[in-house]
Amino acid sequence: MAERRRIPETLFDDLGFRMTYEVRRVIYEAETEHQHLVLFEHPFFGKMLMLDGATQVTTVDEFVYHEMMSHVPLLAHGHAEEVLIVGGGDCGVAEEVLKHKSVKRLTQVEIDASVIEFSKRHFPEFTKPVFADKRFDLIIADGMKYVAKTRRRFDVIIVDSTDPLGPGKVLFSQKFYAVCSRCMTNGAVMVTQRGVPMLQSGELTAAIANFLKLFADAYCYVAAIPTYVGGHLAIGWATDNVKLRHASLETITSRYDRAGRFPTKYWTPEVHVAAFALPRFIAEKVAKGMQRRSTGAPGAADRRFSGKASPSRRRS
Repeated sequence: MAERRRIPETLFDDLGFRMTYEVRRVIYEAETEHQHLVLFEHPFFGKMLMLDGATQVTTVDEFVYHEMMSHVPLLAHGHAEEVLIVGGGDCGVAEEVLKHKSVKRLTQVEIDASVIEFSKRHFPEFTKPVFADKRFDLIIADGMKYVAKTRRRFDVIIVDSTDPLGPGKVLFSQKFYAVCSRCMTNGAVMVTQRGVPMLQSGELTAAIANFLKLFADAYCYVAAIPTYVGGHLAIGWATDNVKLRHASLETITSRYDRAGRFPTKYWTPEVHVAAFALPRFIAEKVAKGMQRRSTGAPGAADRRFSGKASPSRRRS
């Protein structure tokens, strides 16, 4: 009997290890205009999507990432009406965002149209409710160029990006954060995936330093995603409203009630508040980023800076 194919996750080759996943069957595999894409069925994790050797979505644990990227910023803000997603081609985050009654329009900017068409075919559980919602506005464009030119202003920006390689690299730059800040409303919040701090500490530290050149409050919160090797995923947090991440359990619970108490599998008001209580080793990486920040007001040099990012995880 022929041995089953195994697909490696190559994200941490530079650290000397790989994870491999047994393939029950390959559902789809292709080289798109921007990346290598493979969707396969795993005996435990179900459907698994990999882009350029990094796990993006699995049937078993997708809800953790999608819920924490969406519900935390929206319920911390409290009355977000205009929301922007940069990336997010699988539409999993979009589906969660549209559960919020306060949202009047969700704009999603995705660079790769083929990822959207792929998701419509293979992840209808995400895409069908999203594309059926009149509040959803999909734009196929370069995210950096869009935020640099748009006249729209957003209450919440969710950067659901691919790795800092190829088309996703600019979304980890100081220049991108600067153009995001120009299209945010007063007191808006931006969240970004910042990798696994145990294995990608430089990425989180650099993000905090860069955020603080532009925003009054820069921090992160965490989530545990089984297929993200290395423990906690850090989700970057940037806003000029320093009160948002300190919202009480009572406040978040009240906002959740007003939102309709839609069902969740990971996020709860208690998890929301606790997510900002960082393990010491992660808090130290955040503090290191604060020490690196510019002591003066953001200037032209700050806005032009684009540091080299370490390999990361997410997202389609």
